[in-house]
This record gives sequence, structure tokens and C-alpha cells, in this order.
Amino acid sequence: MELINLDENVMRALDFFVENKVPKFDLKKFNLPFVVGSGNAYNAGTIIFSDKAAIFADESNFKSIIKSYDAVIRKGLITQAIIISASGEKDSVWEVALAKKHKLKTTLLTCDAGSSAAKIADEVLVYQKIAEPYTYNVSTYLGMVLSATKENPEEIRKIVKGLRLPKSFSSHKSFSFILPDRFLNICPMLDIKKNELFGSHLSLRAFSEGHARHAKFVIPSEEELVISINSKNEYFGKSKHRWTIDLPENAGFGTILCVTYYLVGKIQANNRPYFKENIANYCNDYGPKAYGKDKPFDVIVPGNQI
Repeated sequence: MELINLDENVMRALDFFVENKVPKFDLKKFNLPFVVGSGNAYNAGTIIFSDKAAIFADESNFKSIIKSYDAVIRKGLITQAIIISASGEKDSVWEVALAKKHKLKTTLLTCDAGSSAAKIADEVLVYQKIAEPYTYNVSTYLGMVLSATKENPEEIRKIVKGLRLPKSFSSHKSFSFILPDRFLNICPMLDIKKNELFGSHLSLRAFSEGHARHAKFVIPSEEELVISINSKNEYFGKSKHRWTIDLPENAGFGTILCVTYYLVGKIQANNRPYFKENIANYCNDYGPKAYGKDKPFDVIVPGNQI
């Protein structure tokens, strides 16, 4: 498989989920669980449990957070931990082990039934995914989000295909997204994509409407396109460089994620291919070394379609 841009990856993932139903994820059986993940797995967790009481943690703070709740756990008030990891490897292995050490029932959401974390978790929910460039993780976490929101991928695909970019889109060198407050948890996912695809070479920002008001646009620029969703932007960015996207009122997290990821892919296509130029070196050299491993990461992560 060739290295594709993120927008094409979004469309391939949606095509896949139109043909392949995601598993059912019953949120009702969880009561104040720890929800743990690294990178966008963490963000997927905050989306999935956005309407549920939960304690969120990642690889940097799970040890300290679970320790701080030790007395509550021993009283039996917290009994569950959900670990989210597409690969079921890396940090998720010790996270499952730590949760079990505290006698919590562990549920792993993953795309690899044979992974190290899956072998020790009490319960494993396995999601199908397509082959994707390393770090993209579109189908992996989109499948998990859709299993919680119950959105129709065919409807999402129609919405994405119906997007019409402004004529000036390709001329901008800076982009900001303003999302409805409810979708705040998608903003850090876009920030991660900025780091992965552009590093320090291009400005890509994302804010909720509430956060956008807090001095995020003190310095307007002719080079910046401010993209707002379902809310006309009357204040931020240069007036001629604002774009409002109107989506159905019932659009959920899966829809907003696909629309914004698709647009990031279009930005990627209009700029130097920074990701494509550097990902092989990362996967073969310092990426795995940072985890203390010598085996290279897959530049194209295989799918697991049944």
C-alpha cells in the first residue's frame, strides 16, 4: 500500500464501515470506570464516555491517578478499567496489568485479539480496521467511536463527499477549526494530527467555541483560514478568510471527526509531504528506540479485516 493522505484514508475507512458493521459497545454496564489510553486512544476514550461519569488517564499519569484513588477502590466504589489501544501493545500492556493489580475488572478495546494486552485483560472487544499509514489510526478509533455513537457511516460519507472547499483553500498556510462546545474532545485529536503531519512547518489549531473566545485570535492573519462548524463566525480571523460549514443538527462525534480529518488531509495534499518524507525513518530508527525496542514499526500498519 502506498502512503496516502489523511483525506483518502477517511474515505477508505468510511467505505469499509459501510460494508462492515462495528461491534456493539454497551456503555450502560460501566459505572465510574477508569478510561485509559495513549495519544488519540485517550481522546477516543473521552469521546466514547463523554456522556458518562468516568476517570480519564493516560500513560503519563495513570500510575499516580490510580494510586490517588486507592482508598476508593478498596471500598469497592470503583471496580472497572477500560484500556483503549489499537495495537494492544506498548503502554496498554502495563496499564492492564496495573489495573488488575488493583483488582479492577479490565476491558480492552483493541484491533488485535492476539496482542499482549488482550492476553491478560478480563474482557476484550475487538474492532476491525483497514491498512493505514503509521500514526493515522482513522479506522481504528473511528470504529470505536461509531460503536458508541451509533452513527450511520453511509450518511457520514455523503456529508464528507458533499464538502466544497473555498477557492482560496490551497493558498492558506495557517488553519484554525472552531467546533461546537460539545465536540471539545475532538480538538486535541486535531492537534495530534498537526504534530504528526506537519510538525513545526504549518500552523493548525482547533478550539471549542468557548475556548476560541479566550484570546486565541488576538493576532489575525491574511494567511489563516478559520473554519467554524455549525456556528457563523463573526469575530475571529480576517473577515474574508472565514468558512462556516453547516452540518445536520444531529451530527455526532463520528461525523465531526471525519469532516475535520478529511479537511486536514486536504491541507496535507496542498503542502509539502512532510509526513511521507519522514515517517519511514521514524518507524525504522528513533520511534521504536524511544520505547526501548529494536524492531521497526510498520510504516503501513496492516488491517485485520475478516
